[in-house]
Amino acid sequence: MTQYSGVTWDVDEFVRAAAATVEELAVHVDESRRGLTPVLGRRPPSELAERLGLARWIREGGMTPESHAEFLAAYLAEGSRPHHPASLGHQIAAPDFPAALADLVHGVTNNPMAVYEMGAAAATVEFEVVRWMLGKAGFGETGGGVLTHGGSLANLTALLAARAAAAPDAWAEGTPGDLALLVPEASHYSLARAAAILGLGERAVLPLDADPLGRIDVARLPAALDRVRRAGRRPMALVANACATGTGLYDDLRGVGGFCAANGIWFHVDGAHGASALLSEGHRHLLDGIELADSLIWDAHKMLRTSGLAAAVLTRRRDDLDAAFRQRASYLFYGAQDFDSAGRTVECAKAALGLKIFLNLAWRGERGLGEYVAGRYAAARRLWELGRERPGFVFPYEPQSNIVCFRYGTGDQAAIREHLMADGSFHLTSAEIGGVRHLRVTVMSPSTDDKTLEALLARIAGTAGAETVNRASAQAGAVRRWRTQTLGST
Repeated sequence: MTQYSGVTWDVDEFVRAAAATVEELAVHVDESRRGLTPVLGRRPPSELAERLGLARWIREGGMTPESHAEFLAAYLAEGSRPHHPASLGHQIAAPDFPAALADLVHGVTNNPMAVYEMGAAAATVEFEVVRWMLGKAGFGETGGGVLTHGGSLANLTALLAARAAAAPDAWAEGTPGDLALLVPEASHYSLARAAAILGLGERAVLPLDADPLGRIDVARLPAALDRVRRAGRRPMALVANACATGTGLYDDLRGVGGFCAANGIWFHVDGAHGASALLSEGHRHLLDGIELADSLIWDAHKMLRTSGLAAAVLTRRRDDLDAAFRQRASYLFYGAQDFDSAGRTVECAKAALGLKIFLNLAWRGERGLGEYVAGRYAAARRLWELGRERPGFVFPYEPQSNIVCFRYGTGDQAAIREHLMADGSFHLTSAEIGGVRHLRVTVMSPSTDDKTLEALLARIAGTAGAETVNRASAQAGAVRRWRTQTLGST
């Protein structure tokens, strides 16, 4: 068995291991997009750890390009397959290969680029990608932006900028106790989490009036603001969804933005998923009014087909983002720093996130990515059209994006989902609308077509009988018991 000899990089071994990796991944993607395998595998961790030989590899080492290929084949057999046509669950991209190449480049070169001297090319690429995104959002040359590792961190960063605007001394003195964050209940959980991290506390997160589908009721915003003020608070920011994570529906950005501008309230748009509709000529109207936002987040690892994570924080005024942080570190922050982005992000050792977005653009073009967005939005609408023609299916709204929710019958929708996932035939999620559990589909894979959608509807109708649902409920209970026994009550 090969022992560690202190050699830091064997080029020949790297080439052989990389070739084996590419070969296994190519098979994985090809089988996935053709639907030749289950869409997901989820053995219990103890069983999977044994199958992968994790303890032995950790203890003994000695992996070679050949044994690495065997390990990788077993590794890829478990988990989810976002390229699969039946991958209809989470808002995770089926990554295009240029983004994958970028991950390989960064994995080898390791240029943390929040400090320019450590990754000049990576930083420059990010500058231009952010400039492009600012232009698409209508912020132009006066806006500012930076890429972060994910939408949750992006929301936190944007709200730090909002806090700096509302309470300039908060960095040194702490967050004032009278600030409030106004959000619709349909907002992503990361906003309430950010409020707690910022020191506002969850009680400072005040819900906005919404319609039955969770969209902000613009006509009732004055009443919401009056409630906030009567409670002795002042708005730090008001958040709109573009689109909501659960339903895929867009808030009225122009209406909300106009209200915020008239009342001096920071307007933040969570466009993590839906901002990519800016690239589709037929869908960019959904973001009408986005240029009124003070801040916007936009995830590339959702609808721009990049691997996780790569999210943009964009502000209409460049100085607002620069004001979000007030750090001191004599070993890092000194002298001219015009090209450093470390002063605008939580991260310092930040990966070359812009390279993933850039290479996808360089290969597919802005138009190509826009066509992808339009195609996935159209596929979700097609599911809505097909489902309405079948008895037993109820759709509470017409989809605006690639996310659509629905119910079948009156039974346990979560049990239906569990049954579909049990044999790896379909991967979908669920969400509550008005307190009622619905099945939820997010069309991400370019391979998902009418055949897939028809098969999904038929499978749901064929498996939603009482016996099947009871069986799935029992299986779900067994999974919960295993989790409790193995991982604890959390």
